[in-house]
Amino acid sequence: MQVSSLEKLSSLGMLRAGIAQEIHNPLNFVINFSKLSAKLVEDLQDIVAEEQELLTPEAKQRVAELNEELDEIVGDLHANLQKIEEHGNRAISIIRGILLYSRGKENEFIPTDLAKLVKEYVWLSYHSMRANYKGFNLTIREEYATDLPLQRIVPQDFSRAVLNLMNNACYAVYNKSKCSAVGFEPVISVTLRREEDQVCLQIEDNGTGMPAAIKEQIFIPFYTTKPAGEGTGLGLSITRPIIEEKHKGTIQVDSEEGKFTRFTIRIPLTK
Repeated sequence: MQVSSLEKLSSLGMLRAGIAQEIHNPLNFVINFSKLSAKLVEDLQDIVAEEQELLTPEAKQRVAELNEELDEIVGDLHANLQKIEEHGNRAISIIRGILLYSRGKENEFIPTDLAKLVKEYVWLSYHSMRANYKGFNLTIREEYATDLPLQRIVPQDFSRAVLNLMNNACYAVYNKSKCSAVGFEPVISVTLRREEDQVCLQIEDNGTGMPAAIKEQIFIPFYTTKPAGEGTGLGLSITRPIIEEKHKGTIQVDSEEGKFTRFTIRIPLTK
């Protein structure tokens, strides 16, 4: 790789880390203020309860009638604040992963929790899809092995491969949803498991699928079936060398037009 290309990659890594850090800080404020707001709601409830003890019997009866509505509102507030904190923490987790992976040097193999990395980039792709196609949703079914040791991979590259496959799967189910009858449920299944001396990652969707003629060309650089402006045709041509050359693994694709596409990645198990 030429020096200029390395410099560009380095700059992109620094930019990604900088953006992630900038997002990390306001997210901390969101999480902290959601916790503070939840505590304030509890304090408000205590104050209301104390004030009710000072009311006349007639007033207490009237307040009792309002308590049910008040409790419902307070319950909704607690639920909303809990969701804010939950999704804020999820975003923090993704950003920490991005920061971790962006610190690695070019072609540096780092012991990595593969299940955690895959999960983070699966959901990063999902949220990106939801942001680009308003109102669209899908179901993600996940199954991650819990007995995998840390795997020596190049996190920057492997995460890019996962993202490319997930982006294609998301687009396939989205495309099918546009022309399917009511009742079609877009589903992507992600499985990470141990197979003897290998780690196997499968990403399968029930989207548009592809005929054999297209399946033979998908790894060719710049080949794409997406409309102009929606795809570069580089995702899979980049993914294949990441898996086969850099990680000494294999990548296979099975597909049936109109029914499904399944990508299977296998890399040597780190023992």
